[in-house]
Amino acid sequence: MTPFPPRLRKLTLTLHVTSSVGWLGAVAAFLALAAAGLTSSSPQTVRGAYLAMDVVGWYVIVPFSVACLLTGLVQSLGTVWGLLRHYWVIAKLLITVIATLLLLVHMQPVGHLADAAARAALAGGELQGMRIQLVADAAAALLVLLAAAALSVFKPRGVTRYGRRRQRGQDPQPR
Repeated sequence: MTPFPPRLRKLTLTLHVTSSVGWLGAVAAFLALAAAGLTSSSPQTVRGAYLAMDVVGWYVIVPFSVACLLTGLVQSLGTVWGLLRHYWVIAKLLITVIATLLLLVHMQPVGHLADAAARAALAGGELQGMRIQLVADAAAALLVLLAAAALSVFKPRGVTRYGRRRQRGQDPQPR
């Protein structure tokens, strides 16, 4: 694929960085809500935290994760980095795909807690294991997204075999 002209490249990069930073920030907010829901002694705070987590998850985090995945694909296909030429790009793609899939699975317990909180205030120990798991999952997600951001900044060396062939002008022929 021919690299994008400079304006289109900058636009796609802006969209990718914005969605990535938005995803990271939304996960940080989600972690704060999960911690508040776990540690607060106020029933209103606990209820509000879990209801807000459901909204933030479905209306902010999930859309940003999908946008990040799509804009990353577009960005890789329209720049010199390519999709399969460098190991760091492949690593970011795998991180993003796995994180997005895990997020979709993770949203089920969030919905369960939000439903439980909406029906009645969660008692101190009610669904404690699930509440702790949400804090741990959000913290892990934050670390994974920070690792993906670090890959984007540091771009560790390592060209794939396909990338080496492309550099030598031996682009494999499509079948």
